[in-house]
Amino acid sequence: MKPTFILSFLLCVTTLAAACTPPTPGAKKPATGNDARQAADAPETALQPSAADTLTVAMTGDIMMGTTYPSNALPAAGGSKLFADVKDILAQADIATGNLEGAICDTSFQRDTRKSADSYFFRMPPTMAPLLKEAGFDYLCMANNHTMDFKLAGVKATESTLDNLGIEYSGINGRKECAIVERGGVKYGFCAFGHNSYTLKHNNLDKVKDILDSLNSKADIIIVSFHGGGEGKAFSHLPYGKEKYIGEDRGDLRKFARFCIDNGADIVYGHGPHVTRCIEMYKDRLIAYSLGNFCTPYGISLSGVSSYAPVIEAGIDRQGRFLGGKIHSFTQRRGIGPRRDSTNIVARHIRSLTAADIKDGKLNIADDGKITIRRNAENR
Repeated sequence: MKPTFILSFLLCVTTLAAACTPPTPGAKKPATGNDARQAADAPETALQPSAADTLTVAMTGDIMMGTTYPSNALPAAGGSKLFADVKDILAQADIATGNLEGAICDTSFQRDTRKSADSYFFRMPPTMAPLLKEAGFDYLCMANNHTMDFKLAGVKATESTLDNLGIEYSGINGRKECAIVERGGVKYGFCAFGHNSYTLKHNNLDKVKDILDSLNSKADIIIVSFHGGGEGKAFSHLPYGKEKYIGEDRGDLRKFARFCIDNGADIVYGHGPHVTRCIEMYKDRLIAYSLGNFCTPYGISLSGVSSYAPVIEAGIDRQGRFLGGKIHSFTQRRGIGPRRDSTNIVARHIRSLTAADIKDGKLNIADDGKITIRRNAENR
């Protein structure tokens, strides 16, 4: 198990939770759903969990390390420095996850001609794939609009590469629907959803529930990844209802994320808009609506807020309840990848979005990115 990161904050939980004995590693969660969740406005008491009872999950947004299509746009030194500033955070977490935005295959693979020639196509060279393992990733979402850029052959090549690296994945309809990663006796269940025809769709709530029901019988902690929402700076705010973009239904993401929590998920995090969005705590579980671009040194705009590349580190108990965490601020520069942001502008931006878009939110975000649970949140 990776070393557990010691979170320097106090947990606010219900008095009922304070009286419960934490389960042993690998113990199954109790029944899920609305009846099993704690009431959102239940009384809170301070409890400081031991390090052994705290699990840490590190989450990132889009990863496209460089592309060989239509010509080479690759970082220097084979990309060896891409994750230099972030790998300590990813490696120290119990589990690390992100979104793989594109195919991993060699130059013999041809692009999907069903997409317009003016579209973006992302083809990462297999020689760069080990960087993902070295950075500390345990699971990568494939439910996005670039996974099929080099057709099904590119998908299969990507899957084979990740298999060889020991990195789990899921999200393509008709292929792997979910994955289990075991660390330190804890089974983490992952699933991923998108808006494209070949992905497992977040609009198909019946299918979403089926997958979550399956994971509830197999996993201790369930983490849901999704690709959705409009794209670009104009879509930084989380709307109510469905989002439409270039004629596509990009999902009702508030409804989807909360549906996942209602049906057993412990963490839900998103990507797709290429900008960050707000975060919230719902029924004691964390939702991050978009983590934006993370490691996309080429082919994607990195101006202004599009350069924001956070790593969100979430501390949870062994029942999946959110204890607190931190938004680690990084920004990107072309050809460089994520670099530490000493001004914490990214965390402060997410705080601003959260204040604007989450009514009566239960989370405090400090200037340094520390996330704590708001006392007496119902009085906000």
